[in-house]
Amino acid sequence: MKPIFLNGPSIRKSRPKIQLHFLLLQAQENPHNGATVKFSNFERSASPDFVVFSPTMEFFLEEGKQLHDQCSTLVLPALSIGNVGQLAVDLLVSSMRAARIGYLDDPCVLPCIGNNAYEPLPMGELALPLEVYESTANALTLVQQRSPVIKGKVVDFAKNLADFIATCGKKHVVLLSSLDFGRWQQIDTSSGSQIHYLSSTKDDGTDDYCEQMGWRSLHEYDSEQSRWKYLSTLTEAKTTQEDGPPSDEELEEGDYLPSLPFASLFTFLKAKGIKVTCLLCYCSEGDNIPDAFNLAEATGKLLGLRPGDEGIKWVIPYSWKSVYGPPPDLSIF
Repeated sequence: MKPIFLNGPSIRKSRPKIQLHFLLLQAQENPHNGATVKFSNFERSASPDFVVFSPTMEFFLEEGKQLHDQCSTLVLPALSIGNVGQLAVDLLVSSMRAARIGYLDDPCVLPCIGNNAYEPLPMGELALPLEVYESTANALTLVQQRSPVIKGKVVDFAKNLADFIATCGKKHVVLLSSLDFGRWQQIDTSSGSQIHYLSSTKDDGTDDYCEQMGWRSLHEYDSEQSRWKYLSTLTEAKTTQEDGPPSDEELEEGDYLPSLPFASLFTFLKAKGIKVTCLLCYCSEGDNIPDAFNLAEATGKLLGLRPGDEGIKWVIPYSWKSVYGPPPDLSIF
């Protein structure tokens, strides 16, 4: 079933029916990460759940679940062409049997609901716009984003998410995303690698370990380019979006990359001193499952997950059975 998008008032009215309505009881310090926490109850639950607050983003911990300090690395997608980052996260969650521990709620993300993406049972378990998973065996936290950011709110969402990640004490964030193949300026397939990267380790965006993996740094990245500099100014408290990006007359050839969601997330996380590694691949719209495998395999190499060996083995998510619709009726041929 495709996700059902609802407007603000409708989702609020529907929340009691799908047990997303919370009764806030009290606030106290979270023993897991020091963030401000409010205890809350599901409307039909007797056990309290944690709600971790950043300025405008809320995290709801599911009943009976807990946060694990050892899961200090976070993997999440940045929406782009082909939804490759989201598909790769789905593949990682399914293959590692990661457990959903809660979900995020942010006003910049469109609300939606859908069926469980990983297995048909238990019936009635819903997929939500921003879900949080943990794989304690791999010391890994994963966030899956299932609906787009509201138009014009990409930077606000990046700021909210970066604030939340910093509050939770994550040490390393891996962003998975894709780039439009039609905009690839320096096509070089001599290395055979389709993975490109951008790292906060050095000012020029390069990283020695990523180079050892045979991946290519984003040659188009230039921190002094006007749009990248504009994003950097937004990380300063005194600067707001009302100050405006460079005008159309000032557009440069390298404006494509900093206009993408991953660029805002990268900039805000880097400004908070968090290590960020963006893994990217060029692709076109279509069947992007092979691209998702490439990105997931690169993530496994980066984090030492060793898929297919003594580590994880790829498990196709249940939802992929219908991601491109049913196969054609052979009787028509």
